[in-house]
Amino acid sequence: MGPIDALPRPLAVAIHDAGAANMIAAWAEAAASPPERVHAEGPARAIWSERFGTEAFVQGDALLDGAATLLSGTGWASDIEHEARRNAAERGIRSVAVIDNWVNYRPRFERGGATRLPDQIWVGDAYARAIAEEVFSDIPVTQHDNLYLAQQAAAAGPVPDDGDVLFVAEPARSDWVRDRPGEFQALDHFMANRAAAGIGEHVPLRLRPHPSDPAGKYDDWLAQHANATLDRSSDMAAALAGARWVAGLHSVALVIALEAGRDAISSLPPWAPPCVLPHEGIRRL
Repeated sequence: MGPIDALPRPLAVAIHDAGAANMIAAWAEAAASPPERVHAEGPARAIWSERFGTEAFVQGDALLDGAATLLSGTGWASDIEHEARRNAAERGIRSVAVIDNWVNYRPRFERGGATRLPDQIWVGDAYARAIAEEVFSDIPVTQHDNLYLAQQAAAAGPVPDDGDVLFVAEPARSDWVRDRPGEFQALDHFMANRAAAGIGEHVPLRLRPHPSDPAGKYDDWLAQHANATLDRSSDMAAALAGARWVAGLHSVALVIALEAGRDAISSLPPWAPPCVLPHEGIRRL
């Protein structure tokens, strides 16, 4: 019996960003019966459709009609989850929110100066639970196994002895006062210092763009590095399969890599803000 099975039904789901969408979709797949209605936009729409083979999504206020519980993500890229929690509160519907990361907990529930907290918070590991319990001392916080992370790590298989480097990119959203996007600074810092991590110059590198990156963003950088290619794997498990090392900024992919037994490295340069991931096994370059 999974965590979703214990929620009062009918169950409504509102998701947008990939992190919580992946966690909720994995829990839904493991449940005795799927949620009765789902509203998914952005990356979550493709995630849900691929896992369940359906695009029968409920729109607008109909999502909560007759619902007993709302299960929502807590992403940044949209207001749909926040609005669903607000509507649930107005209707007296119990609200459970999933936090999939380890930063900016309270702002996840704020839009336009208004805060709408859920009745309960779900997290996927002990690090997140400790943070959430400190930030939200008056809201029950429950830790459930992150099935998505476990599935991706298991599907990656054993660490290959002759594996390459997988660099998982993400927008830094800052140039750290150096007139160059931070993600490219992190890439350059890795290439200049990877010997310190025991990685030889001959080891190939695959660069996996972030889902939000525009096509061609890294083409010029790749053209300047003969031993680097673009990773075109279908999912993170497939991308990890050929990797011995996984580098990035502070992507959740580093946590998956760590779970999969790979050497996970944050290549944020010394002048950048420190890596926010609290996991002790992630090395700082």
